[in-house]
Amino acid sequence: MRITSSMYYKNLFGNSNTKINEELFDVNKQISSGLSIQYASDNVRTFTETMRLDNEMTTLSQIKKSTQSGAKFSEQTDTVLSEFESNTNRMRTLLIQAANDTQDELSRDAIAKELRGIEKNLKLLANTSINGQFLFAGSAVSKKPINEDGTYNGNDAALEALIGSNNKQQFNVSGGELFLGEELSITKKVSTNVVNQNLMDKGTITTSSTIRELMGDKDNNSATQNTSYFYLSGKGSDGSSIHKKIVLNDTQTVENLLDEIGKAYGNTTSFDVVNVSLNDYGEIVVEDKQRGSSKLDFHLVGAVDFDTTTDENGDGKNDDADVDSIELLDVGESDYEKIKNGTATSNLFVKEFVKSDLQAAPGGATNIDALLYDKTNFTKNGTLLSANASQIVKNDNSFAIASTKLSEVADLSQGSVGTLDGTVLNLVGIDINGNSYTAQINLKSSANGGSTFSVDTDNDGVVDTDYNIYDMNTPRAKVDADEMTYRQLMDVMNMVVTDTLPASSPGSANDYDTAIETSNTKGSLNLSYDGKIEFKDLTSNDTQASIGLYDANSGDFSAGSSSTVMTFNTNSALSIRDPKTDFFKTIDKIIKSVENYTHFPDASSGDVDSVGIENAIEMLDDLKYHISQVHSKVGAQSNALTTSLERTKLMELSTSSLRSSVIDTDIAEASLKLQQLTLNYQAMLSTVGKVSKLSLVNYL
Repeated sequence: MRITSSMYYKNLFGNSNTKINEELFDVNKQISSGLSIQYASDNVRTFTETMRLDNEMTTLSQIKKSTQSGAKFSEQTDTVLSEFESNTNRMRTLLIQAANDTQDELSRDAIAKELRGIEKNLKLLANTSINGQFLFAGSAVSKKPINEDGTYNGNDAALEALIGSNNKQQFNVSGGELFLGEELSITKKVSTNVVNQNLMDKGTITTSSTIRELMGDKDNNSATQNTSYFYLSGKGSDGSSIHKKIVLNDTQTVENLLDEIGKAYGNTTSFDVVNVSLNDYGEIVVEDKQRGSSKLDFHLVGAVDFDTTTDENGDGKNDDADVDSIELLDVGESDYEKIKNGTATSNLFVKEFVKSDLQAAPGGATNIDALLYDKTNFTKNGTLLSANASQIVKNDNSFAIASTKLSEVADLSQGSVGTLDGTVLNLVGIDINGNSYTAQINLKSSANGGSTFSVDTDNDGVVDTDYNIYDMNTPRAKVDADEMTYRQLMDVMNMVVTDTLPASSPGSANDYDTAIETSNTKGSLNLSYDGKIEFKDLTSNDTQASIGLYDANSGDFSAGSSSTVMTFNTNSALSIRDPKTDFFKTIDKIIKSVENYTHFPDASSGDVDSVGIENAIEMLDDLKYHISQVHSKVGAQSNALTTSLERTKLMELSTSSLRSSVIDTDIAEASLKLQQLTLNYQAMLSTVGKVSKLSLVNYL
């Protein structure tokens, strides 16, 4: 075949022109866009790497945004907690001023007024919000966390910022932790609230004072020896029930009494479980040596019979102070001056160490309510009946919830050791219709037939109708004592208090469930945030109902008797220190001590719950410590978030640089290539121009 000029022209210009134009287009596109490729097909490897880096950039951007938001939230929390510390520091200064004996009632009123102002400011701080989100509400950020009465509305949930792949950092402190948290390094301390004097000379009672000086002597003759009996009830740091009769004579000392109390709690000659002491007002103070336990409780009644020739309480003993049931002391006299001057109707002197404003439950002592440890009515407030004893899980010191088993709280060393089988709880009071009720909750193991409750349906004072308490298993059966939960206990209580019993006895599971559903329309029974049983009457604005719930062994000090397995409402010593924090409730108690002008607890001041200014200072110190611990945690969170934010920014910059090195065009290189392609194109055009000058004949 003959090579013609036409063929040469087509080969030189056609192919080269197309190729060079494509290359020129590509290099111009790179220069104008700044990118080395435009499509995946341009370079699959570069495109894949770029997509990976783009995803990394997106993730880092999200992390940065999340961390910045969390850091801002945490910084605001840090600021608010600094204000908390400043306010509590001012409160402490005021309390120290109030404790000064030079302050009169007028000046203490002024101090109390300023303290109330600080309390109000603390509540405002507690309700601080940022961008419409409350700082201390947990995950319920749209809900105002603290009510006017200081109760908490939020939850314990943590808010977390994403600071890396599968890595999160908490940036909030929930109100549950701040206002209701727990400090495991704090030991619980309780104090009696009755000021004790030397009854012989009206002087101060000390540990060296004799029992005669503590309990008195009617004939004022020290040669006449009297025997004093002290009835101790309470709970140890492990939740075990304390139940002991202490017998001392006149010549023994208050120190001997304190030692015996310590032994009842488990003190030995080589190891102390509790510290038992006497404050400047002759009040007994018991402090747990085990840190982090909130279970310690204390109640004490003393009795001495100055006439051992007469059986006044009808128990067959002439020494009426030596009783098996503490309620037999009900015939005694608590006013020593009446005993002394002979105006008392009894020679039995009953000394109260703890007083409360609780009323005796039906069937309990009526003359001296301070005798009773737990046979007391729930406190009434409008439609609400509330117990005052927190139900605390033994293993972890947490508050019980509805699903908690009774056996997780009860002292299983009592009764049938190791089980609730055989335990009987008495439930007495008035129902929502104004009628009295008497019931028993009988806890039994499945092997012994399962648990039931019995009610006095004909009001003759004797329980006579039994009903089954059903579990939720399939098939339904009577619940085992050790498996019974607080929800099941409260269901039974609600049926009795609302007078809504199963349709038949002992009743089918359907009858039982129907009765529960109906009772829930008339009343509700639940556990409060601090583990206390509460009943709300849904049928009235001022309930007629009353509730007394106690162990059938309560008040029994006979030889070999079992201690109470469970307590629900107690006439107990005042709590001065507690690992568990109830911030605003404690603040209120602190301020009331100033408003009552009392240095130490004093039931005669008119407020049996007043802790006194000296104790208030100690309580505030515990709150300050708790706040500082939470504040430290917030500081650590802020540091972690700041560090994470800086690291994320650095990684974002590094990833951006790496992406740039992969996808971005090297402008210098692209410009040089453009020049080369331009020269090549011009050379090609020059060559084509020379070829185009040939004659038409040559071209053809």
